[in-house]
Formats: sequence, C-alpha cells, structure tokens
Amino acid sequence: MTEIPKFRPKKTEHFSRHPTPGRRIRGRIWMERDGELYMGWGRAMLLERIDEYGSIAAAARSMKLGYRNAWLWVESANRLAPSPLVEKNTGGAGGGYARLTDEGRKAVKEYKALHDKFEDFIEQVA
Repeated sequence: MTEIPKFRPKKTEHFSRHPTPGRRIRGRIWMERDGELYMGWGRAMLLERIDEYGSIAAAARSMKLGYRNAWLWVESANRLAPSPLVEKNTGGAGGGYARLTDEGRKAVKEYKALHDKFEDFIEQVA
C-alpha cells in the first residue's frame, strides 16, 4: 500500500516565526472601472515589462506568470481603458510583438503616482 503524502499548507508571512514587534498597518490599492479591476500593482508591472521586452509572453515569464493570465489581464485592461493600453501583433515570419501605447504609459504612471500617495498615507498613519 502506498502512503498518501500529508498536506502542509503554506504559512503566510503574517504568522512567521519571527514576527516584527509592534503594530503594522498595511494595505493595497487598485483602480476599477465599471466595477472591474482595471489597474493594480501586478498589472502595472506587467505593462512595464511588456514595454521593456516587447512581448506579452516574455513579460509573463519574467514575472513567473502564466501566459494565459497575462493575456487575459491585457485584454481586460484594453477593454476597460478609453483606448488600448497594449498594441499587439500576432506572430509570423518576423514574430509577433506587443507594445505599450501612450495611453498605457499614462495609465501606469497614474497608478504609480496613486500608489506612492497611498504609501505616504500609510506611513503618516503608522
């Protein structure tokens, strides 16, 4: 009879063996459009990497994110934005590419500014 391996849930950092003494205030911020997630830290990072690598697949690999998830994030952001954030071209003889549009760069910049303000707020409250 084969032995069934025991399930061991991952411990979150909240319950580490060496907790930081005192209280700590944390939070996350994201932007929504029509009740749907439009921009968060992960999506902003993905867009920056698409701009850097010129490819959704390469950007996803660099983040250890599945290509399908990355593609769905891009599709969702493009659909919710006033104009597309990422311009895509499928592969072929020369290969495909993905480029961040000016609207995409603007969206990432706005999110990062909002994130920085939020971080400043958290520091003031703490």
